[in-house]
Amino acid sequence: MNICTRTLSTTALALLATVGPAAAVAHAQSDRDCSDFVFQEEAQAVFDSDPSDPDRLDADNDGIACEDLPHRPTATAPATPTATAAATAVPQRGVNAGLGGSTGPADFEVVGGVGLTVLGVGLATGHLVVRRRRRAVLARRH
Repeated sequence: MNICTRTLSTTALALLATVGPAAAVAHAQSDRDCSDFVFQEEAQAVFDSDPSDPDRLDADNDGIACEDLPHRPTATAPATPTATAAATAVPQRGVNAGLGGSTGPADFEVVGGVGLTVLGVGLATGHLVVRRRRRAVLARRH
């Protein structure tokens, strides 16, 4: 194998082994979804700490985070049948609010993926060219 091809292969593998997992962990730690919370009040506290809503906890922009989550039970007077029905009612909105989640990969992840794809295609093309040249040389000898 050509020393240049070997060097490029080693570099590509080193990039895949180090950058790939690190980028996924860095991206995953910064985003919180409604599924990360048990109660709506917990999500609301995170939303209230940064109203710019970088985690997209308030999908319909009404100031209430993760509306589909249950509310924390309170230790008040015994519940009446109508109070229990009201507490368990499902919101009747057209928007499934507060699902959160990522809208896609970050810019550096896209650039890294494109770069690794171009590198892989270049290595595969180089490998094919070297193989064809070797076959041509062997064919001339025989």
